[in-house]
Amino acid sequence: PEAEYDKCVKFESGLRPEVKHLIGFSEIRDFPTLVNKSRICDEDGRAKTNHYKAVNENKKKGQDRGKPYGDKFKKGGESSGGKKKI
Repeated sequence: PEAEYDKCVKFESGLRPEVKHLIGFSEIRDFPTLVNKSRICDEDGRAKTNHYKAVNENKKKGQDRGKPYGDKFKKGGESSGGKKKI
């Protein structure tokens, strides 16, 4: 039991701060359980981060768009300004 406790404490000390913060409150002293819970928290945190990165990338892509019908679509180099020529 003492060795198990020491192993858990040592393992917790090597975790990344955000995972350590989530796991630390549980005070899990069964080493295999601690490892599994830590892995799950780490994977969830990475998935959350990747999701928000993807959302932000999509927002940035939408802002960089130019005019849907820019100069490259004009014929003959002149525009009628939306008015019909008579």
